[in-house]
Amino acid sequence: MTAYDRLTARFARIATINEAASMLSWDAAAMMPSGGGAARGDQLAVLAGLAHGLLTEPATADDLAAAYAGEDAWQHANLALMRHAHTRATAVPADLVEAQVRANSACEKIWREARRNADFAAVAPHLAEVVSLVRQQAQALAPALGLSEYDALMDGYQRGIGAADVAPVFAAYGQFLHTALPLAEAIQSAKPAPRRPQGPFPAAAQEALCRALSEAAGLEPTHSRLDRSTHPFCGGTATDVRITTRYNEDDFSQSLMGVMHETGHALYERGLPVAYARQPVGEAAGMGAHESQSLIVEMQACRSDAYLSWLGPKLLAAFGGDATDYAAENLGRLWRRVERGFIRVDADEMTYPAHVILRFRLEQALVAGDLAVSGLPGAWNDGLRDLLGIVPPDDARGCLQDIHWYDGAIGYFPSYTLGAMAAAQLMAAARRDVAGLDAGLAQGDLSPLIGWLRVKVHGQGSLLGFNDLLRAATGKPLDPADFEAHLTARYLV
Repeated sequence: MTAYDRLTARFARIATINEAASMLSWDAAAMMPSGGGAARGDQLAVLAGLAHGLLTEPATADDLAAAYAGEDAWQHANLALMRHAHTRATAVPADLVEAQVRANSACEKIWREARRNADFAAVAPHLAEVVSLVRQQAQALAPALGLSEYDALMDGYQRGIGAADVAPVFAAYGQFLHTALPLAEAIQSAKPAPRRPQGPFPAAAQEALCRALSEAAGLEPTHSRLDRSTHPFCGGTATDVRITTRYNEDDFSQSLMGVMHETGHALYERGLPVAYARQPVGEAAGMGAHESQSLIVEMQACRSDAYLSWLGPKLLAAFGGDATDYAAENLGRLWRRVERGFIRVDADEMTYPAHVILRFRLEQALVAGDLAVSGLPGAWNDGLRDLLGIVPPDDARGCLQDIHWYDGAIGYFPSYTLGAMAAAQLMAAARRDVAGLDAGLAQGDLSPLIGWLRVKVHGQGSLLGFNDLLRAATGKPLDPADFEAHLTARYLV
């Protein structure tokens, strides 16, 4: 075997360990009894240590120094990504890797109760430990990568994108929102209020409909599961994708659109290049790219007038009630309603970036040591007041609402709005390239869109960075103007 061949075998083994960890994490969120938390933390820590050990052993460094990938672009990119992964791994001590996994697992379990009880004090010391370990990780990574500490964390979620790239995009969006939000609210108030379908909507009926819609979008039940969790997510592996949602019997929209969002993630995983499975170049191109795929399905396709005209009769058949409530025009007013709210996952697409901007600012301050964990609730409330003019009534609707920080995912939040902007840009390009795309949506057929994405995004794996992927698919790097044009067309006319 050549040095490159030995590396591909080693990275396939690392990927398989990580797949096992992913399945255990899914189980912890969806199936595991509460008493299993401590043991599960140990299991995940051991797996993380094994993967880290394989990546950092001397033989890996020797093979990376000797490997030659030839002229093949995929192999060349794969080797570059291997070297990048090795640099990140060798910068962080193994005991820190395992300590983080244990602390994250413990904190996340306590967060569940703290969120339910709106009790930040209960989880604060555990979050302080998570943040301390994340700061140690950032301090170790930064010099190895030649990045700032916060950028070193961002690099783990969307390589090639740093705070200096994101900050001006967010600042420009803040200016757009300052004008657009009150205008959208005024336009909306001049129109008839949406009619809200009357429940209850049994969870079993919601689940059956969610399964049907996900399958109709192209997610094969032979390679996926739909389960329940506190926080909806997509996990598992490319051939065994696990999506979750939560059900509210007074309002089916959260589960339905949540599942279509996670279906977008799942379709991306299912479309990754099989020839490079379990290789770095065969993975998704980062979390910003991943969010673009969930949001192009949920926000761009499934909330379009065309799709809603098809969906309405399906909702009526599933839940009964007044057919007027399920008319496309009413569903559009209901599900494309601008509202200043406290909860990020429930936010409309115009105010959603404000929630991300808030978290971007706060986590930079946490990493820099400018904000203590004890000061997080007050800083959160002040920040949301500045951005949206509202203050959450309790911490469950404030700094406790998201799982991410309590699970150690700091540096991740910018990916959400990068993804939303990329989704609008990709949808504009798809409409130019694909004849009959909206006609297909009017029949509940996402295959023209998904087929285009299979070629332009899914099948590209990590061959290209975020901006180069967009440039190849749309002719330009990330351009927030496409997102603003989308919002203008949907909300300001």
